[in-house]
Amino acid sequence: MQPSSTPASERPRSPAAQFATPDRLSDYWRFYWAVAEAQIARWLPEAPSRLLDVSSPDYQGTPRAVAAGHDVVTLLPSADMAVRRPLTLVNGRAAVPRPARRGRLRHVVGDSAFLRNFASEVFDGVIADNRVLSRHLATESSVAEVARVLRPGGRALLCVDSVVLGMALLAEQDCWPELSHAPSADVLLVPWPDGSITRCFTAEQLTETLSDAGLELEWIKPRTVLSASTVEMMLARDPRSMGRLVEMELRATESDDYVGVHLVASARKPG
Repeated sequence: MQPSSTPASERPRSPAAQFATPDRLSDYWRFYWAVAEAQIARWLPEAPSRLLDVSSPDYQGTPRAVAAGHDVVTLLPSADMAVRRPLTLVNGRAAVPRPARRGRLRHVVGDSAFLRNFASEVFDGVIADNRVLSRHLATESSVAEVARVLRPGGRALLCVDSVVLGMALLAEQDCWPELSHAPSADVLLVPWPDGSITRCFTAEQLTETLSDAGLELEWIKPRTVLSASTVEMMLARDPRSMGRLVEMELRATESDDYVGVHLVASARKPG
């Protein structure tokens, strides 16, 4: 077999590489975060609420929640993140219409895996997006903490890596023995090219984890179904089609086909 004459910098990245080293300025990632913002806009409570965001410093959904009138406490790993994080709303810069009442954004330094900073049953909602629960390998403990700080009737929005992504990453790294056991594994831990490890879930495993923590599943769906290549091709043809693509994605993810690389779920605390 002759080696490829195409320079490595010009070769298309594999599906796994797209998510191992995301370029947030690329067309696909602009689409991905537009979908994420639309999903959280649909999820947010109608009435002003007190929310906890544990989704890591670069999560882009918090400004929408604050602009919609909710008080949001954001958990940061260190105090300097509050200075660098581009989510401060002092100047009112949010890409959504201003409501009559704006919410407040407050930063708290703490560990998102163990919410010891907070008393029980103090939040109307918890946002654990941006794959944060997959980075906590003992996900059951983290979800139990989410359930603890929720008030009865409170809701949680969660996002995790799927087994689809995990298997793609294993194949990318030629981990064939591990890959053969991946679909039936009770717990699937996947090494990433940067040396980190995340935990990947099937829809059934995520549902069971929520149930064991005392939460009732409202819905579960892939974050995106459209492939990166499809999105990039369509936006290259018509750069103004982003809105149509997002609407197409939101309709597509109303199915029961969990083929996406990330799973998004909403759950409620009984009461």
